[in-house]
Amino acid sequence: MDFDQLITFLEVARQGSFSRAGEKVFRSQSAVSAQIRQLEQEYGDRLLDRSGKSVKLTPAGQVFHDYAVRMKKLRDESLVAVADHGHTPRGTLVVGANEATCLYVLPEVFGEYCRRFPDVQISIYRNFTYKIVEKLENGSLDVGVLSLPVQSPSLKVQAIYRDRLMLMVSPKNPLAKMKSAPVSEIVKYPLLLPKTGHTRRLLDKLFREYNTELKVRMELPSIGMIKSFVAADLGISLISAAFARDEVAAGRVKLIELEGPEMWRELGLAYRRDRTLSVANKTFIAVVRQLSDYLKKNEG
Repeated sequence: MDFDQLITFLEVARQGSFSRAGEKVFRSQSAVSAQIRQLEQEYGDRLLDRSGKSVKLTPAGQVFHDYAVRMKKLRDESLVAVADHGHTPRGTLVVGANEATCLYVLPEVFGEYCRRFPDVQISIYRNFTYKIVEKLENGSLDVGVLSLPVQSPSLKVQAIYRDRLMLMVSPKNPLAKMKSAPVSEIVKYPLLLPKTGHTRRLLDKLFREYNTELKVRMELPSIGMIKSFVAADLGISLISAAFARDEVAAGRVKLIELEGPEMWRELGLAYRRDRTLSVANKTFIAVVRQLSDYLKKNEG
């Protein structure tokens, strides 16, 4: 048995499918089947039941699964221990963040980190904040960069970055001539809103008393689509200022302040309280904090 076979077995058990497991471990379905057959031949018993499209653990497979989880954990711990033997960070760092944070906030952080510590491989898990919290809690991720607030007693969370929510319009839109705009004026125009996420929840709260007047033209799945459609003058939206920096510089969109209470999107750095941090984790956290302190000093 080699660890590739073990990882493939665990993924088949997790996915309940040879084809889906193959996608996760970047192998063809036939290659996955071959690895499972080799395991079963070595252990002399059937580990997985294949009935139709579903795949389930046999009683022998359930026994082996428990050992496989423990073997993988020991392997991961040994890699960290060897990587931490010296003072230079090595190994793999697994970071979770949502798509917008990965695209518009973290590239500078990753760039600086990789320049300082080129021997560390970074693996990025991209998903919503609640999914990242789950992965942090079960130990699948080393560090998460999350939209705040986050409630989890097992995690240590530190605010690292905040960005103002602003109105984004096409230069052709009449609102583009205004320095600031009240919500009562914003709701007169077709809105382009994110389908889900932290910003959507803020906007639902902001527009709650104007529900009967809202003109939601589209609900879109990505920040990139929202920016492109606003630039095409299909509607207006609200966005974290950093997310539209390039479009503003190119003159494709214009950002306008909201009248009334300021709205902010705040990010936090999170990791398990009870987990011993590897050198790679410690240095990443240090880089994030250094850049966070720089941004706070230069805010505004």
